[in-house]
Amino acid sequence: MTETRKSYDEQLHEINADVIRLAALVGQQISRATQSILDGDLELANAVYAEHKRVKEEVFEVDQRCYQLFALQQPLAIDLRTLLAVMRIIHEIQLTDNLMKNVARATRRLYPRELPPRVRGIIERMGNQASMQHHVAVDAFAANDALAASALPDMDDTMDDLQKDLFRAIFAEGAPDEASLQKAVQLTFVGRDYERAADHAVTIGKWVRFISTGHLPGDPEDASL
Repeated sequence: MTETRKSYDEQLHEINADVIRLAALVGQQISRATQSILDGDLELANAVYAEHKRVKEEVFEVDQRCYQLFALQQPLAIDLRTLLAVMRIIHEIQLTDNLMKNVARATRRLYPRELPPRVRGIIERMGNQASMQHHVAVDAFAANDALAASALPDMDDTMDDLQKDLFRAIFAEGAPDEASLQKAVQLTFVGRDYERAADHAVTIGKWVRFISTGHLPGDPEDASL
């Protein structure tokens, strides 16, 4: 192995490690944001905002290192697919972080109103589902496990059902006044945020599959995802 190749492999390994570390941070963001809205915890909401800035900065730094490898090393075959996938995966991770910032913002907007028990229970389950899908996607990337990644679309059906349950619960509460209507709107947005976070996990899984197969997300030959 030449020194150039050794350096390239080391750099790619470091980038992969940083992607996994960033994904772990965003996994914590899902937990923090969920707990903040369940408990009306403004301190946790502020922690999500603070961590959001850090995630944004580190995603940019990883992105720049990927561009440098493209420019200086001219990767081929699976190394090229890995770098392409990493650049898309960190984008999906950042989008999930953005969504959790939205959930934290809803905590502020709803404060100090408590969530109805049924709505609270569904949001808690949505947070758990989003967290689970995120972790499965990241674990699949870390292990280069296309089989685990292929399970994510079916897992996502659970989140879709939970979103429907949340809408029913919100409508059942009614909105007799302006304050109740605003609360219903915020909770609807929260449901959408979790559903989209789960979608980003599915997309990460598609890029994991791309590393192994070379089939781009949306490729007809990759219909299983």
